[in-house]
Amino acid sequence: MKTNDQQPRIDAFDFPPGKVLRGHYEIVQHLGAGWEGEVYLIRERATGIERTAKFFFPHRNQRDKAAVFYAKKLHKLRQCPIVIQYYTQDSILYRGVPITFLVSEFVEGELLSAFLARQPRKRLSPFQAVHLLHALAMGMEAIHQLGEYHGDLHSDNVIVQRYGLGFELKLLDMFHWGASSPRHIHDDVINLIRLFYDAVGGAKLYAKQPPEVKDICCGLKRSLILRKFKTAGQLRHYLETIQWS
Repeated sequence: MKTNDQQPRIDAFDFPPGKVLRGHYEIVQHLGAGWEGEVYLIRERATGIERTAKFFFPHRNQRDKAAVFYAKKLHKLRQCPIVIQYYTQDSILYRGVPITFLVSEFVEGELLSAFLARQPRKRLSPFQAVHLLHALAMGMEAIHQLGEYHGDLHSDNVIVQRYGLGFELKLLDMFHWGASSPRHIHDDVINLIRLFYDAVGGAKLYAKQPPEVKDICCGLKRSLILRKFKTAGQLRHYLETIQWS
């Protein structure tokens, strides 16, 4: 199948472990796939250091627009602790087609979806969930203050590096919806609340949640949430001053 610019459409790369790219990188394992491409754990052959590489499907990366957008966004947010550090852009030929990939730091941890699935009853206590939400809100506040947004917050795009009294987190796959707008910021806030709602048990347990949880979730009604929390910073401040009964 051809795309509009007559390039072959590629929907999977299926690089095997041990494959060497550009003479510099060795494929260690496949980490995941998304709308824009696939992510692999790679190892620098010269240093033995492990990195991650995101390979873009050419029909999702016309004229390298997606890759350049993503690289610039990560570079702009390089001081935000919750954002994965970007290193370099490179390219390979795959079946005669140029493929762009971005090399970033490898973050050890567990996807939030998997972390929640192995918790007792597959959920967090309200107190734990508030700590999770606070860490996420702090991270998103730093991103929003730089005039950027995430655009695709969900439990498969959050890596839990460490947890206890607090959470150390990293975000994956910032979505390419163009320049930031108030709606993008609002969508991030709505998605933060949704992550919290799901972390405490979702619809099945919502009726039994304490008032403090319901005051944060606002029944997942967008208008009520945004009346209370227009930004991640407002949400973060609210969590830091919440009064528990």
